[in-house]
Amino acid sequence: QVRLVESGGGLVQPGGSLRLSCEVSGGRIDFDGVGWFRQAPGKEPEGVSCVGVNDDVPDYSESVKGRFIISVNSAKNTVYLEMNGLKPEDTGVYTCAVDRSYDYYCSRYVGDYGIWGQGTQVTVGS
Repeated sequence: QVRLVESGGGLVQPGGSLRLSCEVSGGRIDFDGVGWFRQAPGKEPEGVSCVGVNDDVPDYSESVKGRFIISVNSAKNTVYLEMNGLKPEDTGVYTCAVDRSYDYYCSRYVGDYGIWGQGTQVTVGS
């Protein structure tokens, strides 16, 4: 079975940076879409970013566009989310996910993903 394990979360002050990693084991993601989602307590999940593993056209939510970068190291079967210029509203549990039915455009919709990691906490504050 495919397993996703996130790491890299923590406490950072506003304006700081973090890089999250999502290590995938148990299967290759070469033909899949991958995404990052986040959820604050009591809030709806938000699709932050996505990309097809072999594509070079990622998608971002308007709230993070220009600040976050998604990337994939296919050889390591690992997905990354580089987060810059962090704001308090970026606080939440960040999870990665795999879309096995990826075709041409990646999705930031929760319902399109069937495989999820456990999440890593990101807290932005002084």
